[in-house]
Amino acid sequence: MTDFADLSRLTTDALRDLFEPTPLQRNDHLSQRYDAEIWLKREDLSPVRSYKLRGAFTAMRKVREQQPGQGHFVCASAGNHAQGVAYACRHFGVQGTIFMPVTTPQQKIDKTRMFGAQHVQIVLTGDYFDQTLTAAKAFCAEQAACFLSPFDDPDVILGQSSVAVEILDQLGSAPDIVILPVGGGGLSSGVTAYLREVAPQVSYRFVEPLGGASLAAALQAGKPETLREVNSFVDGAAVARIGENNFRMLSWVNPADVLKAPEDRICVTMIEMLNVEGIVLEPAGALSVDVLPELADQIRGKTVVCVTSGGNFDFERLPEVKERAQRFAGLKKYFILRMPQRPGALRDFLEMLGPEDDIARFEYLKKSARNFGSVLIGIETKRPENFTTLFGHLERAAFPYRDITNDGILSEFLI
Repeated sequence: MTDFADLSRLTTDALRDLFEPTPLQRNDHLSQRYDAEIWLKREDLSPVRSYKLRGAFTAMRKVREQQPGQGHFVCASAGNHAQGVAYACRHFGVQGTIFMPVTTPQQKIDKTRMFGAQHVQIVLTGDYFDQTLTAAKAFCAEQAACFLSPFDDPDVILGQSSVAVEILDQLGSAPDIVILPVGGGGLSSGVTAYLREVAPQVSYRFVEPLGGASLAAALQAGKPETLREVNSFVDGAAVARIGENNFRMLSWVNPADVLKAPEDRICVTMIEMLNVEGIVLEPAGALSVDVLPELADQIRGKTVVCVTSGGNFDFERLPEVKERAQRFAGLKKYFILRMPQRPGALRDFLEMLGPEDDIARFEYLKKSARNFGSVLIGIETKRPENFTTLFGHLERAAFPYRDITNDGILSEFLI
């Protein structure tokens, strides 16, 4: 083994002071569906419900070995990295100051405080993460503390490589394919660096949220690029710019092996894994499973490991996830209907609905003309083809309508 592989093994051994290896589980449901051996590396079952603890612990351990007097660590995070740092601070008995955006959900603040206990101080500042990050780095410099990056740090990358060490130990042999979610690149660069040295036959697929494809952008440009816009729904992987160290270790990746997962489709996967398997995944944690349908022909008969990277899901978001899943599956639509202002018009519309159609929203918006009124309607149904029938009825009855389900601006404003 080379130096990196040796260090990965030592790093993994050191983690045993903190927690046992996360489970590697064969998933019968997915294996049968895709005629493959599908294994889930359950990072959602770590003590902080994500792999981030590995990198935070490793980086903190290395700093304390090199600078024994350093007892103050700082990070900026709204989620999993914050919880990993907090847990590591309590383990080492050091002080941690964790900067989080003002908009951070209370659940994440409370969990970070729980993991860190009296060793952690939480500072809420900034409406956006970039503002929070700037404040954290300025504070760190003033206090001569140590800043812990969530991904762009060699020791953090080394810590995440322990996922790969455990996979090989637990599986007993190298898998054919490993599917990795990508945000800033810490997990993917660490796992591939180890496996490429000790199991070069393994191939990889990388998954990014469609609204945060920073690795794809970097591969196209030949260097890290900052995305102009980022969809924050997949908050554990919605990163505007992949790390410099991370891209240096991932520059070999074939762009064809980087897949982009639509945010609404991820919701379908989250709901299915919850309902069928009882597995709670956050949006980023579902990425590796979400792309399996796209890879069906490539994985048939193969041994595949999907890294489910996190399960920190706030169930207050469940209605939103269900809504987005229904829209993507074609089972729920919103449209604006111009309804004639005459007796019996509403009854005529209701009679157009099929036995599987259910009204989820019905709201008069305004009277746009003397003889017509605009109505916002939401319909849920059992099968997507039911909407073809409904819209056919509307057109034959001369009821003008506009489908706004996928109109981002209108649906956000009206729904």
